[in-house]
Amino acid sequence: MTSLYAPDVFIKDKVEALAQQLGLELPHQEQWDFIQSAERLDLQAAPGSGKTSLIGLKLALMGQGWNSLTRGICVLSHTNTAKDEISSRLAVTPAGRRLLQYPHFIGTIQSFANTFFALPALRARGIEVQAVDDDTYAAAALRLLERHPAFRTLNTSLGHRRNGPTLVVEARYVCDAGKLTTTGPDGTQPFKLDSPSGRQFVALKEKLTEQGIFRYHDMFALAEHHLSHYPQLAQAAAHRFPFVLLDEMQDTSDLQQRLLDKVFGSPSTVVQRVGDVNQRIFTDGPSVAQPSSFPLTHAAQLPVSRRFGSKIAALASDLTIHRRQRIDGAGRDGTIALLLFDDDTVTEVVPAFERMAAATVPRPLLLDSPPRVLGARLSRGGAKAFPQSVSCYVPGFATVPSQATGSLITTARAAQAQRQAGDNHAAVTLLWSAIRDVARIASSGGLPPLRRLERAPATAGGRTRLLLHDMLTSPLDSHVEWAVLTARLLRVLPDLTQSPLKGVARLTDPLAHVPYADQPALVLEAPTDADHGVVPSVAGSIQSAKGETHAATLILECLERSGKKYDVHEVLGLLSRQQDASQALVTVQHAAQLVFVGATRPTHLLAFATHRTRAEPYVEAMTARGWSVHDINAL
Repeated sequence: MTSLYAPDVFIKDKVEALAQQLGLELPHQEQWDFIQSAERLDLQAAPGSGKTSLIGLKLALMGQGWNSLTRGICVLSHTNTAKDEISSRLAVTPAGRRLLQYPHFIGTIQSFANTFFALPALRARGIEVQAVDDDTYAAAALRLLERHPAFRTLNTSLGHRRNGPTLVVEARYVCDAGKLTTTGPDGTQPFKLDSPSGRQFVALKEKLTEQGIFRYHDMFALAEHHLSHYPQLAQAAAHRFPFVLLDEMQDTSDLQQRLLDKVFGSPSTVVQRVGDVNQRIFTDGPSVAQPSSFPLTHAAQLPVSRRFGSKIAALASDLTIHRRQRIDGAGRDGTIALLLFDDDTVTEVVPAFERMAAATVPRPLLLDSPPRVLGARLSRGGAKAFPQSVSCYVPGFATVPSQATGSLITTARAAQAQRQAGDNHAAVTLLWSAIRDVARIASSGGLPPLRRLERAPATAGGRTRLLLHDMLTSPLDSHVEWAVLTARLLRVLPDLTQSPLKGVARLTDPLAHVPYADQPALVLEAPTDADHGVVPSVAGSIQSAKGETHAATLILECLERSGKKYDVHEVLGLLSRQQDASQALVTVQHAAQLVFVGATRPTHLLAFATHRTRAEPYVEAMTARGWSVHDINAL
């Protein structure tokens, strides 16, 4: 590959000159090793190690000396956010801007598979793609199931299964031994293929394919199927891209990795994979492909973080789950605080944190980067425990308006917040009003007042009351769970309105699932006493803060996914016992993974909020680690 770019692109003088132009410092040998490497490698990069800056520098250096007009560099990431960050860094220099055009390619792994393999395969079949989106697919699949007479047998059969709607909304293509087959979300056949339901299950998927509607997973299967029949396409892609850089590798699934190996598996292609496996938080659940093998055992490391100092580095090191890594903190040695609350002071936690941030962090920094309040859960589920989510600490959080106005899920989340605040009547009234709006769109008949609904479980009224209960108590962060709830709503509406559904197509937007990430973060109101210089904080999920840098971060203790334990409490126990996090219970590991991501965001102040009774056994151990412990009433 060396003939494709000038042999001196990585010499010391050129590296230092461009690094100075970009405002980068390179004090560590590990940074130089990565920048100057021209061989295959895996790089495990600690949070705040400057990974993205180094990637931008390395690519810009290669752009300076790249001399081929037909062969290029392929830069792939897991998310559009990471891809855009790399592109923005390259756009700063003329050499970097060269990589933003042909013959180079910068995009997500999904867009790469679509552009070079899946879309050409579909065009060859005369299929025009309308949508590649899991939620769009789910809505279209449920509409077909409910309305098309060809799928009545399948609809009846699915009605007898607890996960019936899930089988349809997550039906996917799988390429097995060069053959494209339709499976359920777990990769198996939910019906005998020669049965009426089995034939209709496959036919529904084919109907959506004809309409050009696909799941993200489908495109990889279509790409793999196309490659199995035309292996010369892989050879052509490998020739086009002799150097491949894969960013955010920790979130790449084995499905994606398998496709990349088919294309770039030849030793003649240099593949460099970069990421932080300890920030892998999006690969849980039975419907998600297993993570790739990143990083290999001999991977290089960037262990030095310039984002934070030794205290946060020590905490982060103890929470490395997937690959043990000793992280060195070269940044400012900030403060780690433990904020203790009780049942009556839950809503005082965030204001107390804001006062602490105002006293700890220089005001210009807070104005530029407002304090962040993070939690693993945004809204309450069905458990009785309290507090269990961000909305418990921040009244009104779940009522933040969604970008998708008129969406039923937005109202459902607002109703959950009212129920959590103790006003069950207002919650039910709000949700029922929204459902009546849905009925007016989809039917010529109206819905009666809620008080007139029958209560017997077998009646339409009884089924509706149960649906209302489930909408008010179920977690609403999964599009699959939401699809199940809305499918139940569509089944009961004709019985309630005493008229057939007519405007179902117009319900695509009102019934759409809106991820929490699509909602604007909630900026909390500033206190009336401005003399304290308090800057209002911004609340959101730990997951949404991945990749960010904050001046001050508060991690709220939330109920972890089993609904039986609290995440911060479990992490405190792990730290106090000095236990290897990778050997802990799976539920504790999951809590530690999320806390790791949140705890590695701040530069100056990291705070944890936990209930006093749960924290008492660990206060002494945390104090010994150099943490400060505060009663929020004293802040």
